[in-house]
Amino acid sequence: MARLSARQREALVAVAETALPAGAWIPAAGAETIDKLEHFLAQMPAAMERGLVGLVAGLDAAAFLAHRRRFAGTSPAQRLALLERWRHGDPVRRLLLRALIAPLKLAHFDDPALYRKLGCVYRPELPRAEAKPAYMRDRVHGALTEDLAVECDVVVIGTGAGGAVVARELAEAGVAVVMVEEGKYFERSDFTGRPFEMQSKLYRRGGSTFSVGNVPIPIPLGQTVGGTTTVNSGTCYRTPDRVLNEWVTELGLAELSPEGLGPSFDRVEGVLGVEHAKAEFLGGNARVIARGCDAIGLKKHGPLRRNAPACDGQGVCCFGCPTDAKRSTNVSYVPLALRAGAELFTSSKVTRIILEGGRAVGVVATSDGHVLTVRARAVVVAAGAILTPLLLAAQGLGGGSGELGQNLSIHPATGALAEFDEEILPWKGIPQGYSIEDLHDEGILYEGTALPLEFTVSMTQLIGPRLVKLAEGFDRVASFGFMVEDSSRGSVRSVMGQPLIQYWLQDADVAHIKRGLDVLAQVFFAAGAHTVHVPIAGHDVLRGEADLQALRAAKVRAWDLDLSAYHPLGTARMGRDPARSVVGPDHEVWGTPGLYVVDGAAVPTSLGVNPQVTIMAMATRAAGKIATALS
Repeated sequence: MARLSARQREALVAVAETALPAGAWIPAAGAETIDKLEHFLAQMPAAMERGLVGLVAGLDAAAFLAHRRRFAGTSPAQRLALLERWRHGDPVRRLLLRALIAPLKLAHFDDPALYRKLGCVYRPELPRAEAKPAYMRDRVHGALTEDLAVECDVVVIGTGAGGAVVARELAEAGVAVVMVEEGKYFERSDFTGRPFEMQSKLYRRGGSTFSVGNVPIPIPLGQTVGGTTTVNSGTCYRTPDRVLNEWVTELGLAELSPEGLGPSFDRVEGVLGVEHAKAEFLGGNARVIARGCDAIGLKKHGPLRRNAPACDGQGVCCFGCPTDAKRSTNVSYVPLALRAGAELFTSSKVTRIILEGGRAVGVVATSDGHVLTVRARAVVVAAGAILTPLLLAAQGLGGGSGELGQNLSIHPATGALAEFDEEILPWKGIPQGYSIEDLHDEGILYEGTALPLEFTVSMTQLIGPRLVKLAEGFDRVASFGFMVEDSSRGSVRSVMGQPLIQYWLQDADVAHIKRGLDVLAQVFFAAGAHTVHVPIAGHDVLRGEADLQALRAAKVRAWDLDLSAYHPLGTARMGRDPARSVVGPDHEVWGTPGLYVVDGAAVPTSLGVNPQVTIMAMATRAAGKIATALS
């Protein structure tokens, strides 16, 4: 049954036809686009559909005020003019238009015929299913069919960068471990490489988690065995020494010095097979970035270190690796934990931590209407920096310092698209395989970003014929991104059972983002780009030095930017002082013996680099602390 009413469908078809018209060979969007959108909405939280319906109603109201007709009843020229007014309007209208058009772009350009015309691979050839070893068959348990109670030494909530590592290290030390994961366990044969399809399967709320503040920032979170490691880019940076030294001198965390954590970093990188991306898979993006860097005198650029030694450059890292080349925890640490004797319960959401005499002694989870009870000698919470503080706060745990759910850093990120006259073929190669580190000491780290067609066109606010022209030249489009080591901080709390993430981007970070885009545009122009698209309202299309000069002179505010973020950290931060932190140096929650936080929430400050290796190294160390406490 259709989720949208006939009137709502009519309005959305009119929006799609206007924003995504026919090009030289790309057909116009229309009813088929809305059919695909409805299918997507059927798999998403109901709030997304309600939001879309509200946006349509707002557009109808605007059309009626201007023309005394609903949007679908106005002429094509009036429709386009109205959408363009919103695109160039105040921050609220720009945001509303982005929220309305982005899913239409994803639905319309997710088309195998368009991919064939461009020469892209629409769907990678999926490998045949491999026979599972006995421990993968016998120790992985899906949705329950009845209530179940089990006992172990340590129960671990979550299987991402923190939880999976703790589970493996403890299991190999002879500790009886049970992992509890809210998501499902997908295999590589499930990873189709199609963003529209995999987004609803692998991401929490279909990737619709975001912060609110002076600029909304999407913060996609994985919800699957492997957590966000399953859908990240595979980039592996160690924590910069300067950050670790600050933790030692300013926070008193002496064991987290570069020397102290060095053996844990070594162990993690050995498991992940960390190495520099291979030159033959860097692709056209890296080629033009290297050329542009050389032209303007940037020196510190080259291949990134990644956890995918067998990568063949299929280009869909963020939607599940179809070859298992990326050693995310679903194919590395989780199987190692299972082989060592750990048990895994998937599709199980932990709702309560069991306390006896103030000590954590287990968890209760729900699984397909049934109850899973796990009794344990210790509990490890590794649900991530957004969900971990909510689970603790729901039971009044970890809140003594007032820091629980506070101190959120996210590494705000953005990027630019560049149009060239030469072939780039952005779909060939590693999406994030190259970096520029010249500005890293300033807090700006560039890392390559290449996404499938439908996501790439969503990175620009263009609509109408100009957007379609960009899409038809996708083979000559390059993209690159960066993140900033944020000084801004946010918070997370629960509202009606869902995380409310508040984050206000401060002027210093806005300045970093503006500078980052300026330098990136310079790199692209020096490499031969004729047009650069940047996500700054009023300056979104740059065609040369004059436009760059205008951007430099402009006052850019937080709400002028389109941003995203992928690295939430710090919401249950570690410290030596119980009055200023949530967990101690051993990861144990102050005031609750037997309860540990081992994930990005415990990371004390913003890192300025991708955090998975940091979280894994800290988890490796934490496992030793927990094992000693249990002995």
